[in-house]
Amino acid sequence: MPTPTRIWVIDDDRSVRFVLAEALREAGHLVQGFEGARQALAALAEEAPPDLVFTDVRMPEMDGIALLEVLKARRPGLPVIVMSAYTDVASTASAFRGGAHEFLSKPFDLDEAVALAARALPAGRGGGPGAADAPAPETPADTPLAADALVGETPAMRELFRAIGRVAQTPLNVLITGETGTGKELVARALHRESPRAHKPFVALNTAAIPAELLESELFGHEAGAFTGAQKRHTGRFEQADGGTLFLDEIGDMPAGLQTRLLRVLAEGEFFRVGGRELIRVDVRVIAATHQDLEAKVRDGSFRADLLHRLDVVRLRLPPLRERKADIPALAARFLAQAAARLGSPAKRLNAEALKRLQQHDWPGNVRELENLCWRLAALAPGESIGPRDLAGSLRPAAAASADWTRHLAQAVRDALARGETGLYPAYRETFDQVLLEAALEHTNGHRQRAAGVLGVGRNTVTRKLGRGTG
Repeated sequence: MPTPTRIWVIDDDRSVRFVLAEALREAGHLVQGFEGARQALAALAEEAPPDLVFTDVRMPEMDGIALLEVLKARRPGLPVIVMSAYTDVASTASAFRGGAHEFLSKPFDLDEAVALAARALPAGRGGGPGAADAPAPETPADTPLAADALVGETPAMRELFRAIGRVAQTPLNVLITGETGTGKELVARALHRESPRAHKPFVALNTAAIPAELLESELFGHEAGAFTGAQKRHTGRFEQADGGTLFLDEIGDMPAGLQTRLLRVLAEGEFFRVGGRELIRVDVRVIAATHQDLEAKVRDGSFRADLLHRLDVVRLRLPPLRERKADIPALAARFLAQAAARLGSPAKRLNAEALKRLQQHDWPGNVRELENLCWRLAALAPGESIGPRDLAGSLRPAAAASADWTRHLAQAVRDALARGETGLYPAYRETFDQVLLEAALEHTNGHRQRAAGVLGVGRNTVTRKLGRGTG
C-alpha cells in the first residue's frame, strides 16, 4: 500500500484551510494546515517535508509569492499550488515566474482542487482511493481589459489570466483569436509585459491597415533606392522588435507572397531588407491575432497551412463581451474613471437600472463598444449618476434587428427553393457581401479602410471583393 502523501495548506482564512484540508483528507492525503508562511517555514526546518503545498497569496507578515521563492530555494522539486481571490495577469504571472505548479482562483471547486493535487504530486503518489478517478478541471487552453491591464472576474477571464501567466514565461509564438473589439492587443501586451523580454521593445503592426504594396517594406525594411521614393534606409518592424515582441494584428489578411517571407523568418530568424543584400538576423517572439477562421482560410487556399502551424504554437481565445456580461460593471467603472481623468471632470457612475440595461445588451462591438459608450456618457451625461434615460439611443436592440432581417432572408430562401432554383449559396453570399460593402462604404463616405473597420474585416478583404465587382 503506497505511503499517504503529505500536503500542507497555508492560508490565514481558517474556513478555507478547514474545507480544503477536509477534502484532501477524504481523498487519502495527510494534511497539515498553517495560518501563515512563517509557521510553515518553521515546520519545514523541524519536520519531514511535504509532498505538495497549497498557499494563499495575501497573508500577513509574508505573502504567498515570497513564500514560494523560499520554498523553491530550499526544496526545488516541491510542487506549490498558489491560491488567490485576487486574480489578475500580474499575480498569476508572478506566481508562475516564481515556479508555481499551478494557480487556483478563489472561490474554487473542491473536486477541482483535489484533482489538481493528484496531478501535481510525483508519479505514483497521487493519494488514496479515488484520487486517480477524480475529475480533471478543464485545461485553460482557450482563454481580456483596461488602459494597459486586463479586467475580469468571470471564469473565462480567470482562465485567460492563468494561461497568460503560464505562456508569458515561454518563448513560444502565440495566436490570439477573438471577435473585433475584444482587446487582442491588450492580451499581447500582457504576454510581453510578463515575459523575460519585457525590457525589450513591444512593436505592434496591423497588417490589414497597411497597403499590400507597402507591407513588405514595413515588416522587413528597405534599402535606399530599393523602389521609387525610397530615399533612405528604412528599418522594418522585425528589426525594431529585436530581442522583444512583434504583434501582428489581423494576420488573416496578409497577402500570400508575404506569408511565404514571414514563414522563413519564423523558421530561420533571418531575412533581407527589400533591395538589400545583407542578411539580417533577429530574435523576435511573434504574437499574431485574428478575428477570422484561419483553418477555413487554409482550406480555401488563402492562408498557408505551414504558416498557421508556426504561429499557432499556443492559441488563446478572447471571449466576446456577451459571454462575460458579469464583467460589464467593472469594465464600465474603469472606462468612466479613465474618461473622467482625461476630461478633467468628476467621475460618473452607472446606477443599478442602467447597469441592468447594459447587461441586457448583446454588444456586437464588444469591449470597444462599451468603452466608446462610457466615454460618450462621461462627456455628455448631465449628472454624476447615469441612468437609463442617459442611455437612450445609445443601445440598439441588436437581437430584435437580427431576428427581423434573418426572418426575411429565410423566407426569401424558401421562396427560391419553391421556384426550383439551385446554386443558392454562392448567389446569396455574393448578394450579402455586396449589401454589406455598399452600406459600409456609404456610412464611411467611400473610405475603404474605415469601411473595413466597421465591418470587422481587413482593408485587403474590402479591396479584393470590390475588385471582383461585389461592391
